[in-house]
Amino acid sequence: MTRTPRPGQTGVLRRHWLQGVAAMGLTGNVWAQGTEPSAKKADADRPHVVAQVADLSADQQDVSRDFLVGSRTAWQEINAKGGVHGRPVQHQTLETDGTPASLQSAWQSAQRQASCIALSGCVGNTAASGLIALQAKSPGDAALPFVAPWLHDTAGISTASGASDTVFDVFAGHEAQITHAIKNLASMGVQTVGVAYANAVVRRQSEAMVAHAAQSMSLKVQTISPPGSAAKAGTGARVDQTIILFIGGTPELFSFLDQLALPQGRQCYVVALADVNLQVLAQMGPTAAKASVIVTQAVPMVNASLPVVRSYRDALARFYDEPPSPLGLAGYIAARYTAEVMGGITGPVTRASMLAALQKRAAVNIGGYAIGYQGRQRTNAYVTQSMLTTNGRIIG
Repeated sequence: MTRTPRPGQTGVLRRHWLQGVAAMGLTGNVWAQGTEPSAKKADADRPHVVAQVADLSADQQDVSRDFLVGSRTAWQEINAKGGVHGRPVQHQTLETDGTPASLQSAWQSAQRQASCIALSGCVGNTAASGLIALQAKSPGDAALPFVAPWLHDTAGISTASGASDTVFDVFAGHEAQITHAIKNLASMGVQTVGVAYANAVVRRQSEAMVAHAAQSMSLKVQTISPPGSAAKAGTGARVDQTIILFIGGTPELFSFLDQLALPQGRQCYVVALADVNLQVLAQMGPTAAKASVIVTQAVPMVNASLPVVRSYRDALARFYDEPPSPLGLAGYIAARYTAEVMGGITGPVTRASMLAALQKRAAVNIGGYAIGYQGRQRTNAYVTQSMLTTNGRIIG
């Protein structure tokens, strides 16, 4: 049985939570924290219900679990301070196994709950993209607001969602991250960038976006074919590019670096995006010594002095035995933004009033993390980066 952390409870070890997740299984299961809604309670006493869809398939669980811990930390902190408008928030996690069927089941579970006012911080990218497609087919009067998803292609939201205005992104997508990381390196006179994708699915999802980003910087793209999973260290394709863009997660990047073959004396930078946890990569082994690894983040550095970072670190230390991580901070910001919009609603907080409040796209500043819009487009793309040097030091 999974233990639900309570406000004020310290030392909730992540391994206990992961064991609980494994015991529950994946598809269609719901994990909830906060007070259960009850038909016997008066409306003023019932909790607000916010759902979060999390893809816990093998290639997404590292991203989703860190993000979830961040979101759960925020909702516990919010409830410990009295909730929103004096009512607690029940945070439901709807787990999926990466299949379309489990994603549709999770979406329908949230959609059919009249008390559920929003989907918040849905993670990872395939799940978030699939939810947008499902939302686009939903009747306008029943659509759930889709807040702060962890989404790679944010530029394609308006196309994917069609006429329905139900998706409200707050994080910089991959294209903004690529441009941020590569533009300075490209000033060294590099004209061609190598690109490696974790797998065929990631390539299909990201290839057009990568090409567009490269074109905007007048760079050519050369795709690097990944070696087989059984390949030995250093037996991958010979790479001649100075800059290699890697699209995938932490385990896949580790494998790519392990198999990377570079010419003797060649200086190489591998640029990875926000699905990668640089601290975990540094702990996995010495393979990064072949190249300097630059990883972008769609949030501030976890050691920054911004108020939102300090509050995240303080709450994480209070509620979970977890090291801070960029993905955890992103999950925390997603929940905080959702609560901020809820708190600004005058009158009952319902699905309709939440959607109306979000559609105003008022500027919000969450402890130094600014979120603003022009029309339906974000006006800012917060991107930072860190580097793992060839001698194993993390800078940034």
